[in-house]
Amino acid sequence: MMEEKYPMAIVTAPGKIEFQEKKLPEMGDLDVKIAIKATSICGSDLHIFKGLHPAAPLPMAVGHEISGEVVDVGKRVTNLNIGDGVAVEPVINCDICHYCVRGLYHLCTDISFQYRVGQGGITPYIVVPEKYAHKIPEGLSFEEGALIEPLSVALHAVKKANLQIGQRVAIFGAGAVGLIIHLLCKQSGVSTFLVDVNKFRLNKAKDLGATGIFNNIEGKTVEKIINLTEGLGVDVSFEAVGLEVTLVQALQVLKKGGLAILLGLFEQEKLNLPANIFVQKEIGLQGTQGYNWDFQDGIKLLEQGNFILKSLITHEFSFNDAQEAFDLLNDPKNEAIKIVLKS
Repeated sequence: MMEEKYPMAIVTAPGKIEFQEKKLPEMGDLDVKIAIKATSICGSDLHIFKGLHPAAPLPMAVGHEISGEVVDVGKRVTNLNIGDGVAVEPVINCDICHYCVRGLYHLCTDISFQYRVGQGGITPYIVVPEKYAHKIPEGLSFEEGALIEPLSVALHAVKKANLQIGQRVAIFGAGAVGLIIHLLCKQSGVSTFLVDVNKFRLNKAKDLGATGIFNNIEGKTVEKIINLTEGLGVDVSFEAVGLEVTLVQALQVLKKGGLAILLGLFEQEKLNLPANIFVQKEIGLQGTQGYNWDFQDGIKLLEQGNFILKSLITHEFSFNDAQEAFDLLNDPKNEAIKIVLKS
């Protein structure tokens, strides 16, 4: 069989993207070949772009929020056909470790992701096992299909919170994941306070119905939120930034017995946290790792037709303009929520 090679976006040095010819893996009997139509840029892609991702040393492929069209199927593929639109779950797990056999594949002891093994999302094709290619709802655009991955991240975090109608949450980080968390909470009858330093993102949160928005640059964020909650604090906080200062705030803003959900990726290995607050307020800190069967639930949510991701897409670029797209997102003053690259 003739070896297939295609150009793929690779971060070769901090702030620098090059397209390099990469070999496409040979298809197995349970694999599908997907023509990538859209790939959105994730915060972790930005960490790679800056050379600061703790588990992805350069050079490294980027792009894992992928949607596309099935163009070939292996002999034993049963649920997908050529022409199907799919969203790619980019995780790679072993299926045999302690966690995988218990259905907790997101905690696999040998977990990896497609971009770490040479299959980024800014390239014409990708080959993945059928189980990682999820059929997208009819009528959903490929651009929206690329956002099923961050929807799954947000959904996994919200499930961990066990929220109840009437509760209140603080969300630190009004990027795509933070805003999706807000939308999920709002749909569940939960009030949301969103915190960021980017005025454009905060205004988007307001447009999407946030109970309150707070610019962290202005100061006294925790005090302001506590004052708006009868001096109690919020039931749950979500840290979707990955900074020590916002994690500390996410703890301080909790009511007694509250829970902080941690899903931001931290570039620094060690943090200074106020340890006594855990004891004195009986609060908890819950980490979340990606998603676990959440792709299917996210797709079901989209099939209902009352959960819209399209409004989060602020910019579209061609694959060839990947450098420009990443430069835009890397600008702290950018007016971007979700940037989608299209083939």
